[in-house]
Amino acid sequence: MTHFILAEQIYKTYDLGEGVEIPALRGVSLGVGEGEFVAIMGASGSGKSTFMNLLGCLDIPTSGRLLLEGVELSSLNENQLAEIRNKKIGFVFQNYNLLPRTSALENVELPLLYSKVTASKRYRLTVEALERVGLKERMHNLSNQLSGGEQQRVAIARALVNNPSLILADEPTGNLDTQTSAEIMQILKDLNNTYEITIILVTHETVIAQYAKRQILFSDGKIISDQ
Repeated sequence: MTHFILAEQIYKTYDLGEGVEIPALRGVSLGVGEGEFVAIMGASGSGKSTFMNLLGCLDIPTSGRLLLEGVELSSLNENQLAEIRNKKIGFVFQNYNLLPRTSALENVELPLLYSKVTASKRYRLTVEALERVGLKERMHNLSNQLSGGEQQRVAIARALVNNPSLILADEPTGNLDTQTSAEIMQILKDLNNTYEITIILVTHETVIAQYAKRQILFSDGKIISDQ
C-alpha cells in the first residue's frame, strides 16, 4: 500500500542544554492514506502537537523517517520545506491568525502573494475559496467585523486557496461555542468528502474527534490506540 503520509519509528527529543533532554515522541509509526480524515488526540504533553509540527514541515525528527507523498521530509533543506508548506499544506489554527484591519478577501489571498499568481487569478481563487466555506457575501468585511466562527471560516478558506493536498487543523474549534464548533467541523467534513482533501485534526475533545473517520490517541510520546 502507498501511503500519503508515512511515519516510521519517529523520535523527537528536545535538548534543553546542560545534558537535559525532553523526549516528545518515542517511536511513533503510522500510515495515512490519501483522502483520510484523521483526528489526533491526547492530553497536554502527549506528543500530538509535536507530531503535527513535523507533519507541517515546521520541525524535523531527531530520528526515524517521515514521508509526505513519498518525499522524506528530513532530507529537505529549509527552502524546500518552505515550498512544501506553501504549496501542499493548508494550516488552520485555534486563534485564526488573521491580519487585523484587513478584509476577509485580503486574508485569504495572502498565500497566493508568495506564489507569483496574477492578480486576476488571485481574485478568482480567493472568491472560490470563500464560497466553499459559505462566506462569499462577507468577503469585504474586515476581520474584526466578523464573528469567531466567521473568522475561522476565513482561516479555512485561506488554507484552501492554494489547493493543498493536506490540511492540518490544530484545535480549530478551541475558541468557539458548541453550535459554531459543529458548523466548522461540518465544513471540514464536507471538504474531505467532496474534494477528498487529506485532513489531520488535533483536538482534545472527543465530540470533535468523532467528525473524523479515524481517531489516533497519543500518550507520553507514543500511539496507544488507532481506531
